[in-house]
Amino acid sequence: MHIEQATTEEEIRTIADLAEIIWHQHFTPIIGKEQVIYMVEKFQSFNALRQQIENGYEYYRIFDQDEFCGYCGIHPENGKLFLSKLYLKKEARGKHLATNVFEFLKQLCRERGLSTIWLTCNKHNDNSLAVYRHLGFETVDTQVADIGNGFVMDDYIMEVTV
Repeated sequence: MHIEQATTEEEIRTIADLAEIIWHQHFTPIIGKEQVIYMVEKFQSFNALRQQIENGYEYYRIFDQDEFCGYCGIHPENGKLFLSKLYLKKEARGKHLATNVFEFLKQLCRERGLSTIWLTCNKHNDNSLAVYRHLGFETVDTQVADIGNGFVMDDYIMEVTV
């Protein structure tokens, strides 16, 4: 496994293309097709990712051997690292790639003097919640965020000290 920062428009576009596949596959049963379509456009599309990068987010492509199979997005905030996104293709799950990504993120935190990684995760995303808990994350709060168009994100806020 290796991780590469996405810096070119083409690399960002490959993330947006993969996001479309992963989100429809993974989240449709959890939040429904209409909300998936809305959230992909608002948060995962090429234009959304490019805007986030302009606002200080970093995106990394995750490879299993030479196959591009996932991505993560991060943003430093108040001495902590916000893990905005971590998504893997269905075929890449269960291979301990998330564990390797977290080791990479912990190392980034140490290099940057950040003490904690935090994230939000849908309360009904049971498989992801199990992975995060296995990696040492604890639920510290909950939030219901209005994201527009009549949709909300109903999430746990989780964090782990590095």
